[in-house]
Amino acid sequence: MANPSPDGLRRAVLDAAPGPLHPVAAQTLAAAIEAGWADPRRLHGEGRTARRLLDDSRAVLADGLGVRPEEVTFAPDGPTAVRWMARGLSYAARRRGARVVTSAVEHSAVLLPARHEAALSGDPALAGVVPVDRLGRVDLERWSREVSVDGTVAALLQHANGEVGTVQPLAAARDACRSAGVPLGVDAQASLGRVAPPQEYDVLAGDAQSWGGPGGLGVLVVPERTRWLLPGPADPDAALHGPSRHTPWVPLALAAAEAWQQTAVTRTADAAEAHRLVDELRAAAARVADVEVVGDPTERLPHVVTFSALYADGEALVREFDRRGFAVSSGSACTSSTLEPSHVLAAMGALTHGNTRVTLPLAAVSPTRADDVRAFADHVAPAVASVRAELGADHL
Repeated sequence: MANPSPDGLRRAVLDAAPGPLHPVAAQTLAAAIEAGWADPRRLHGEGRTARRLLDDSRAVLADGLGVRPEEVTFAPDGPTAVRWMARGLSYAARRRGARVVTSAVEHSAVLLPARHEAALSGDPALAGVVPVDRLGRVDLERWSREVSVDGTVAALLQHANGEVGTVQPLAAARDACRSAGVPLGVDAQASLGRVAPPQEYDVLAGDAQSWGGPGGLGVLVVPERTRWLLPGPADPDAALHGPSRHTPWVPLALAAAEAWQQTAVTRTADAAEAHRLVDELRAAAARVADVEVVGDPTERLPHVVTFSALYADGEALVREFDRRGFAVSSGSACTSSTLEPSHVLAAMGALTHGNTRVTLPLAAVSPTRADDVRAFADHVAPAVASVRAELGADHL
């Protein structure tokens, strides 16, 4: 997505996490504000219209995810969907224990609540954190041991990492969980709509923004076979909004469904082009001295790449690229506003400073995507050199 800045400089947005709203979904959202504004719980005509539109939206998403409509439920956003996924699995199995297993590179919406619960209990072992290798892939042997520990009631593993792109071995991880009798919750916030949705899970969580949908809408898939329950009283409106107890604003659900339909048609071609463009970025970064490109080079999301530059500062790099007309990011993907060192890179044993993260937008929202990427690739080496010179490290 390229836009002119106030000073006339051509801008390229290469930080699409979350991504911009799909243009057709934006039109749907505007129209839905008039058609679907009513409370779908009401019995009057406007309420019944809103209910029908909400049901239609759920049906579209369910079809795309390969599940039944009643197995799709909503949350206020992606991180909330992930937290509810974890909480519902743990609460449903509370009589068997309280231990939760995660990987070391999970989203903060997984890691922070798990650590908090372990701290409250006074038992750090209730949070079983499995290490990853240099590519960011979970240690399957350790994973199998951890999910087999007595008192383990849930395991949580991302489909793919939104910071370095590495896809996790979900099939093998789920086999280990099944052998141990432990349900697997999968965080697909970074991947839904960009690649085929995962099938190896007991609960799935995602964010509508990942496929060009609106902000303010998370998605949960809770199959009928899965024991999942949020704490609290029984919900009289469960038939309306499912087990999450959240009734979304209907226009958001409609826009999310429209975005899903639009991106599903072009997903394969979009991903293939994005994969090639990221290959070009990886190659451009790797040519710069003392720059490390992280994540799996092949088993990865098509649209994400992170590289870390020695003798440079992440915040300074973001500002330098911004000065040159490119919006990119740094730090941990789930706490990027703080520019904290990345827990993902630390877990991988990679450089935790001087990192730059690029998340490509969908081609539908950024027709100049390929040109923007190639222009950015030309600026990687001079931008890194400029930051190193500013920090007095250009001679190292």
